[in-house]
Amino acid sequence: MSNPIQANPALLSLTDMASEAHARIQQDYAELNPVIGVMQGMRKMGIPADVISIDCLPIKKRILIILHDEHPGLIQYQYTYTDQDPGDEYQAIKADDASSDTLYQWMLDYFQP
Repeated sequence: MSNPIQANPALLSLTDMASEAHARIQQDYAELNPVIGVMQGMRKMGIPADVISIDCLPIKKRILIILHDEHPGLIQYQYTYTDQDPGDEYQAIKADDASSDTLYQWMLDYFQP
């Protein structure tokens, strides 16, 4: 069965990391119950980027992760809210420095009250 995400290897890798981090958060902190979404709609609008959102619906917090084709090897991210438009400022890390542990820690730090 083929992967439903039409993506470059960086997106597939990050999606796998997010999935693993999500499973661990669910096991360790079930009350956080994050929801992960992969959005490729920016490409349909002519923007060469993919987005992963990690939402904690009860507290309306979101981690927005951008993989932009013009910045290969870089993961841009922003802590934001589900009911607000994201800002213009993003933090960034090298893709090689990202792991499921990184995403797990982001979720724990931002979503845990």
